[in-house]
Amino acid sequence: MSDGNPERHPRYGEVEEYAQGEIRSYRGIVNKWLLVVYAILAVWGIYYLIKYWGGLGPGLGIPQ
Repeated sequence: MSDGNPERHPRYGEVEEYAQGEIRSYRGIVNKWLLVVYAILAVWGIYYLIKYWGGLGPGLGIPQ
């Protein structure tokens, strides 16, 4: 359980607690792997937008 006074992390600041201390979080921390996933999704989204703009989508057009 929590003692009601969450400790302060030296680099990230105050710890926020939710659900009676079951969930603890710092503010402003985003894992590097998650940033990489966001970047890959953004690049894929731009590619898809350019490649299939105005069409019916992949596999739905008239075969050539």
